[in-house]
Amino acid sequence: MSNSPLVTYSRISPHRTSLRNHKIDTVTIHCIVGQWTAKQGCDFFATTNRECSANYVVGKDGSIGLSVEEKDRSWCSSSRANDNRAVTIEVASDTTHPYKVTDQAMAALVDLLADICRRNGIKALLWRGDKSLIGQVDKQNMTVHRWFANKACPGDYLYNLHGQIAKQVNERLGATTPAEPEKKPDPKPSGSTFAPYLVRITASVLNIRKGPGTSYAVTGQIKDRGVYTIVEQKGNWGRLKSGAGWISLSYTKKV
Repeated sequence: MSNSPLVTYSRISPHRTSLRNHKIDTVTIHCIVGQWTAKQGCDFFATTNRECSANYVVGKDGSIGLSVEEKDRSWCSSSRANDNRAVTIEVASDTTHPYKVTDQAMAALVDLLADICRRNGIKALLWRGDKSLIGQVDKQNMTVHRWFANKACPGDYLYNLHGQIAKQVNERLGATTPAEPEKKPDPKPSGSTFAPYLVRITASVLNIRKGPGTSYAVTGQIKDRGVYTIVEQKGNWGRLKSGAGWISLSYTKKV
């Protein structure tokens, strides 16, 4: 199993499992929460006492670093199953919401993803933003860290660009990106009927906000992992029936 020829710096992290136990059929994009170069990111993963790593690091300047060889599993996504089947990529980003990345990093990320797909026989990147499709790579082969842990990763900037990233990569591969209707639907258009539904909280502590986004003030917290009714949805945010405010649906599971 070869590594990307696009790599400009290599330093292998000790935080890895050799060998991975699953064929590569997924990619997971992360934000590294720091405007680092690939060298800085790889050096961090090689020397930190924290048990973390990634297969690749994309730097703010477009540099690409190898931290864990593709034949090995990185410790990146808070999910052993995901990391065994995914190539994980940490991308340099701002340190605050929405964790924006540079144009150079974005261009290098698309180049790297296209190369990973070609070498591993991934014919197209598929993204629906649907956590329930984890592992169903014929429907969705891109995953995000926030689905496996109480984290914002890869940040809203990259998360909201996943569809566009897939489209750009698929153009390089000569593949067809699935039509928009095949993706998991976002909130219903204004004026349509919304059917309330129940969710169970999966996070130990979940903030309630005045509006649908982290830019809104926190008005309270949910700490009981209980079941709540969602009466309105905007993107990945749901409004509580109680009128207390909005919660991120990334940390919930439909009942």
